[in-house]
Order: sequence, then C-alpha cells, then structure tokens
Amino acid sequence: MALLEILLADDPILRQKSKKVRQIDSSIQRLMDDMLETMHDAHGVGLAAPQVGQLLRVIVIHLPEQEPLALVNPEVVKREGQRVVEEGCLSIPGWRGEVTRSVTVTVKALNRHGKQIRIKAAEDLLAQALEHEIDHLDGVLYIDHLTRPDKLWKIPPREEEGSPEEPEPALVG
Repeated sequence: MALLEILLADDPILRQKSKKVRQIDSSIQRLMDDMLETMHDAHGVGLAAPQVGQLLRVIVIHLPEQEPLALVNPEVVKREGQRVVEEGCLSIPGWRGEVTRSVTVTVKALNRHGKQIRIKAAEDLLAQALEHEIDHLDGVLYIDHLTRPDKLWKIPPREEEGSPEEPEPALVG
C-alpha cells in the first residue's frame, strides 16, 4: 500500500465529474487500499478518488468501531429530511463549515468484490459521510452547501506548549 497525495480545493480535478468504474480489477482494489491508508494517515473518516487525483467513482469511509467501507459507483437513491451539521474536508484542511445534509440516505453501490449492496444511514456520521463523498464524485465540495457564507470558520491551531502537534480530525474526506 502507498500514501497518496490529497489534492487541495483549488485543484481543478476536484470540480470534475468522475467516470463510472466498468470493472473492479487489481488496480481498483489497490486504489481502494491506498485510499484507506491515505485517509487513516490524514486522520479522516472518508475519502473520494478525485481527492487523490483519480476521476473514478470510488469512495472509502471508515467510522470508529465499524468496518471500513470501500464503495464503487455509489449512488444516492433516496434522501429524506434535512439537518444542519458541521463538516470538514481533507481537501480543505483547517476549516469547518455549517452545511445542510439529509437526515436519512439510501445508497446503492458495488462493494470491493463487485457485489451490489444497499446502505441505509439515518441521522449519523455515516449518512453525512456518504453524501459528502458522493458529492466529491460529482465535483461538489461541502463549501457549496454552506448554510450561509459566514458559516465557514478556520480551526485555530493547537496552542498548548510542549504538547505534540496532532492534526484536528476531519469529519469527512
């Protein structure tokens, strides 16, 4: 496995629509593994292939105390309700914003072995992460969903003297 470079918000690749994956071969398997390793190294909970320069419809999500998810060609098939949440992104380090997301989402996708699966997530970080990462596949960033322009704020760096620098964990990729 290898660490990949995470692109920052000003990279034009992040505003492009990703291509559907036709076949889950060893290169896609390796991409998913590298994305998981990169996401863990960056202290994130989600990452989309465009964030590492690959315009492919692939996302990974790993929430605390759950098995990692690697999804190919994910698609939101149902959304219900709205809620306001705080969100961050590995491609916009050091910033958080207030965005509107669905209360419940149902996603269909292929798992890493090519099997069709459905995931229903309600009122939790998984629902938020699924919407966030799938947005990346369509060239959409969380800042496009801000509730108001003034609802984006910079995270202050840790100022404790003598404590090791630890990055703020990103809510989603």
